[in-house]
Amino acid sequence: MTLPPLIQSFVLHFGEMGSRWGINRTVGQIYALLYVSPEPLCADEIVEALGVSRSNVSMSLRELQGWNLVLLKHQPGDRRDFYTTPDDVWVILRTLAEERKKREVDPTLSVLREILLQQPSGENERFAQERMAEMHGLIEQLTTWYDDVKQLDAERLATLLSLGAKVTKVLDTKDKIVALGRRRSASEES
Repeated sequence: MTLPPLIQSFVLHFGEMGSRWGINRTVGQIYALLYVSPEPLCADEIVEALGVSRSNVSMSLRELQGWNLVLLKHQPGDRRDFYTTPDDVWVILRTLAEERKKREVDPTLSVLREILLQQPSGENERFAQERMAEMHGLIEQLTTWYDDVKQLDAERLATLLSLGAKVTKVLDTKDKIVALGRRRSASEES
């Protein structure tokens, strides 16, 4: 199977980006290939398309399954396993976000909580704990925001993303309303 130039460019780019995203080149290439493939592919087809070893493909597919990024499909009359990706790009984004949270954010919060419960032995540790408390607070706030946002359906999430910096106008309006309310309360009290 020879990849057309357009698909090959996409697959190669994902391979290069893989190392920046914390996965190896082959995992990135396999994911990209499966993503753009109109039909599920078996390991042999992936080996042929990418020119990598069968063992490398098997290990990479296991890693992608561990991330919940590939779906196992069976073809009638064929004993081989076939793989594909979710069709909905929002499902993929949500899966990536959830997996990264589980693997990176949650363990960091756990460590920070443990450290913040310890008694500091001196001024340096007290200062360090104050800084860690700030970090913990920010990560907790982001986690709470993420938990709220992940409940949104894809259409609402797309709308939220399309607002971009326009959200600041909403916040500015809220601030003006709050300030106006305070002024009214102050004038009623006088």
